[in-house]
Amino acid sequence: MKYPKEYLQEIKTRLKISTVVSKTVSLKKRGKEYVGLSPFKTEKTPSFTVNDEKEFYHCFSTAEHGNIFDFVMKTQNLKFGESVKYLANLAGMRPYTFSKEDEIREEKWNKYKLIYAKYVEFYHQDLFKNPLAKEAKDYLKNRNLNVEEVKKFKIGYVSNDENFKEAIFKEFTESEIKETGLFYFDQNKKKYVDRFRDRVIFPINNISGDPIALGGRILKDNKYLAKYINSPETPFFKKGSNLYNLDFTRKLSNNIDNIFLVEGYMDVIGLSKNKVENVVANLGTSLTTRQILTLNQFFQHITVCFDGDESGYKAALRAAENSIVELKPEKEISFLFLPNKHDPDSYVNEKGKDFFEDFSKNNSVPIHKFIFNHYSKEMNDNPSSRAIFEKKLRSISSTIKDEFIRKYVLEYFLEKISELTPNTNFKYNKNYTKLTKSLKSTQNYYNETKSLSATDIKEFSFLYILLKKPELIKDNFYLIENVKLFSSENKLLFEEIKNQTNNFENTDIESLKIDKSLVDRVFKYASIKHILIKNKNDDENTLEILSELIRDLKNYELELRISELESRFSKDLSEVTFNELKELKKLQKTN
Repeated sequence: MKYPKEYLQEIKTRLKISTVVSKTVSLKKRGKEYVGLSPFKTEKTPSFTVNDEKEFYHCFSTAEHGNIFDFVMKTQNLKFGESVKYLANLAGMRPYTFSKEDEIREEKWNKYKLIYAKYVEFYHQDLFKNPLAKEAKDYLKNRNLNVEEVKKFKIGYVSNDENFKEAIFKEFTESEIKETGLFYFDQNKKKYVDRFRDRVIFPINNISGDPIALGGRILKDNKYLAKYINSPETPFFKKGSNLYNLDFTRKLSNNIDNIFLVEGYMDVIGLSKNKVENVVANLGTSLTTRQILTLNQFFQHITVCFDGDESGYKAALRAAENSIVELKPEKEISFLFLPNKHDPDSYVNEKGKDFFEDFSKNNSVPIHKFIFNHYSKEMNDNPSSRAIFEKKLRSISSTIKDEFIRKYVLEYFLEKISELTPNTNFKYNKNYTKLTKSLKSTQNYYNETKSLSATDIKEFSFLYILLKKPELIKDNFYLIENVKLFSSENKLLFEEIKNQTNNFENTDIESLKIDKSLVDRVFKYASIKHILIKNKNDDENTLEILSELIRDLKNYELELRISELESRFSKDLSEVTFNELKELKKLQKTN
């Protein structure tokens, strides 16, 4: 038996060919294509290209050419059926089996799609033709929508006219219609009732563009009816696995790396009308990991932009805690908060596309910073509250699946927590009276720390060990001989310490003539100081910490060099550049 064309097409729709190929070949973007070294032949100059838009790969050195199924078959030595199973699993789809039950399911699925297609088309056309739809047209006009947007999103209106219902029940069986969720049986009236009657409807399409569910907005205020409803979940529609407008936006992913995730249908349509087309909406539920994984297949950066009110903020927090689980090194998730009483639709209509996009660039908050900022505002200045705060952040970071992201998010949380801990680096004085920091000085401290990177903090910790443990450094000077710092102030301090101590032959640090402000910055911002104070006699532990700091600083230097070479290689495709890049990446892995 053959696989249905629809099943194979959905695999191709869900997976970019570059996503599949990149698991085997290291690819670099060049215009609309990706280039890399051929997997079919040993070569030094890239001759292998991948085109997501045309859904094929081509190798100029061997003339190999094909789609994702061909690539998997040839590179993994699999038969066609095995490659389909592999790719279906990669796309998050159920494996296809050719049992009688599957044939029945396939037939039901085709009927389901057909009923929805007929329903959507009829009520879309009825919006323009039916005099009973005047109220709906007025509503759409008041929302600043024109005919172009209504047609693009196939918006419709379901009137009380029962002609369509009668026709559809003659064409399909009761069980086939009931399974769609479009109608429900009213026990009091003893008849089937249209779930979306008197509502403007927004078709929800699957990733291939087939309508599989609806969102409905009531026009008249009614305290007994919800303003918005969605189709109920069915065997073919799960809210947490679908996104409104993804069928359109996935086609933009060849040229656009970022996607806006909003709450409502009108937010998507309003942004699209203003030429912000890279936007999708979740479907009335909390953001799910399945939705994040789906977006990650197509986009590098997700910006969550919910309404600027309290409920929008709470929804954003739930979304952050759910989605940070799937954060990956090559992906970004940010949060954008609009001014109060604004939603994305109203804001872009008032300000326009350019202002909205600039506002997004300047005000988006990375997911880990949003989570930290939220819980830090809930913390009180007492040990119990701080303990609960730290426990919560550790718990959130522990849910992250990727071990590297988990490590660095936890490190960020702990570094920021340490900055909130009062500076204990002073000699006890019984006459000392602790003064409460003024609001201004607290704000200054906050503004200072905002501008510090994780690398700056590591440099401060590195220098703190040098200043506090000169005897230990003298005995292990080989560790720091080739360390490179990146902040100009820290670099200057490092050189002065080495020069004035003659590479730590002299360990009398207090006698050094060094700019006090540079030293003060180290003591103020070194996150390691609290650990060293508690373990001041544990030299072995201090050396372990020092070694880890040095390793992180060297990796940062490698990352900068790799980034520079990648940028150069994307322009010149030089073999020399590529080989240097390859060697640096090997070194990066060993570190």
